[in-house]
Amino acid sequence: MKRYLTATLLAAAATSASLAVSGVANAAPTGPSEVEETVKTLEASGYNVVLNRTGSEPLSSCSVESVRPGQTHRTVDSRGSSTPSETIVAETVYVDLAC
Repeated sequence: MKRYLTATLLAAAATSASLAVSGVANAAPTGPSEVEETVKTLEASGYNVVLNRTGSEPLSSCSVESVRPGQTHRTVDSRGSSTPSETIVAETVYVDLAC
């Protein structure tokens, strides 16, 4: 009985998942693109983002190929302490796009 119930639940889950995927695949793309989401997420995390683009298509039809680390700017302050403290001022990442 337990195996039958498990098999039935798995079959129902697989059926509903396939219907959901087919519904999403047929829908027109709406909302921000992959590039916009990636840039927003990185900027919200405090990074300066530089886009490197290959191709001449509009940004909305580009895809993110890679995200690479860039230069990190730091400052060291030893005022009032025997050990210097290091503070990261700015971090840069490069987002490579294929358009």
